[in-house]
Amino acid sequence: MKYNFDEIITRTGTDCVKYDGAENIFGTNDLIPMWVADMDFRTPQCVVDVIRKRVEHSLYGYTFLSPKWRPSIVNWVGRRYGWKVEEEEIGFVGGIVPALAFAIQCFTKKGDKVLIQPPVYHPYYNVTNDLERTVVTNALQLVDGQYKIDFDDFENKAKDCKMFLLCSPHNPGGRVWNREELERIADICAKHNVLVISDEIHCDMMLKGYKHIPYATVSTAAEQNCITLMAASKTFNIAGLKSSYHIIKNKELRDRYCEYLRKSEQDFAPLFATEPVAAAYDEGEEWLTQMMVYVEENINYVQQYIEEHLPKLSMIRPQASYLIFIDARRLDLTNSDLVDFFVKEAKVGMNDGAMFGEGGEGFMRMNVGCPRSIIEKAMKQIKEAYDKRQF
Repeated sequence: MKYNFDEIITRTGTDCVKYDGAENIFGTNDLIPMWVADMDFRTPQCVVDVIRKRVEHSLYGYTFLSPKWRPSIVNWVGRRYGWKVEEEEIGFVGGIVPALAFAIQCFTKKGDKVLIQPPVYHPYYNVTNDLERTVVTNALQLVDGQYKIDFDDFENKAKDCKMFLLCSPHNPGGRVWNREELERIADICAKHNVLVISDEIHCDMMLKGYKHIPYATVSTAAEQNCITLMAASKTFNIAGLKSSYHIIKNKELRDRYCEYLRKSEQDFAPLFATEPVAAAYDEGEEWLTQMMVYVEENINYVQQYIEEHLPKLSMIRPQASYLIFIDARRLDLTNSDLVDFFVKEAKVGMNDGAMFGEGGEGFMRMNVGCPRSIIEKAMKQIKEAYDKRQF
């Protein structure tokens, strides 16, 4: 490979959430942190170069969106997904979770029902509840090792909801929704006037054999009844730049959302939020391709290790991204005891599956976006703790 993904880069002491924040989450820093969804790989050099050049200018006053930013997004989604997007259909927002919160506030009122599909990214619950809307759940069904949608239940619940938060690809399960599934979602939501907010932050990280389909491209019903949220943050490991964007084809929806953001200056981009993204999209594709090959090899390693050494564990094999949802239900532990087993005995810090809601109990989410040597050490520690318990 042209890029060295085996390189160990010390992140401790950089105010890094994953490492420096581990003690606040797990009560100890004496563990291997494999939880929060960023990677331990060096950011692509094209991004570093753009940031370094701007830093060396030594004056950091008010700035506007880089003129390179929107064209880079137009070219990226066109090249990768065949999606024709106009520059005026793209807007800046400083993070996917804030974008979700702003959409909820803009298009619903207190008490309105918002539909989600657990187990799912936990801020969907938190933001909806904190904004005093009502969470309605269409629980995903685990069938033959992958999540499926119960569409009868989906439509029954959607009838009473104002908004649906779609996680595509799915987090934590890594499921890539196919065209038929997306079309059914679009038809149901259009029929019942349910606005779809499609969170597609993991879309660029497809594993072999899978292709992301932007929700807005599957039908006119989908295009005219959705807000698509995307970012380069997961893809190129630049989450700290706080840079995301929305794509809205429906002009009425777009004007309303942009006006909401404008009134509180939430469409105002920080200094390093747009030009580095343009550099990543214009020059970083080779890095991304090689990174995903490495990540898939990491996933293969974990799957093989579990099958050979940890027979009471299994995993949902992700179809996208670097997150693995490990099924530990056959250990027959309470959820709190399960977390303690991994944290206190195996000394590996992962996300408790229960945080993702219904259906997440008994699972742990592992981040394998890191050098292989870290994964090898973590799996060895899990095995030693597993063997000691004589599961």
